Formats: sequence, C-alpha cells, structure tokens
Amino acid sequence: MFDPASLTYDANGLIPAIAQDHATGEVLMMAWMNAESLARTLASGQVTYWSRSRQSFWAKGESSGHVQRLVELRVDCDRDCLLMLVDQAGPACHTNRRSCFYTAVRGGDEVEILTPMV
Repeated sequence: MFDPASLTYDANGLIPAIAQDHATGEVLMMAWMNAESLARTLASGQVTYWSRSRQSFWAKGESSGHVQRLVELRVDCDRDCLLMLVDQAGPACHTNRRSCFYTAVRGGDEVEILTPMV
C-alpha cells in the first residue's frame, strides 16, 4: 500500500508536484503538496495542493472551475518529486493559459508561446 509519509519532503514538509496532461503529455504546472494534500488528492481524485502563500489547502479549480482530476500518480526515483498525470478542465494557469510554462527562451530572448484562453 502506498503511504504518503514514505516520500521525502523538504524542511517545510513539502514536495514538488508536476501536473502533466495525461492525454497529450503537455506539462501544465508545478505546485507544492504535503502529505495531507496528497492524501486528499488520492481520496477524492481532485488534485489538492498546499498553497505556500495562503498556508492552506488549495483544491485546483475550487474557485475557477478549472479542476484537475488525477488519472495516475508517479513518484520519482529519489521519492522527492511527484508527477501527476491529470485530466485538466480549462486552463491550468492562473493567467488563463493552458500551461504555466508559456514563456520560452529562444535565441537569448523571452518569447510568449501561449496566449490566454478565451
């Protein structure tokens, strides 16, 4: 049985969690989780993060409706990073873009590669 306590968390009890679209492979975002937010995610199927700024749980989409449903959880070899394959409803980024990774560095210049969704 998987136990969230078996993971390696940082000094603040957090672990990085990368959300990736399960169908396309697109990397959507990175956020932080703790053992309780991971347990909530596994129990409900709705991805729940730990908000460092608010110091509270953050169920993705609770206010925007842009919910992330967990399809599969993967743990890296050092057990200190998570990859969540998700079904993303709408944009993942708070800027209303599909992905938080909407800026690329190309030829030394920053280039916006994704525009906000309508």
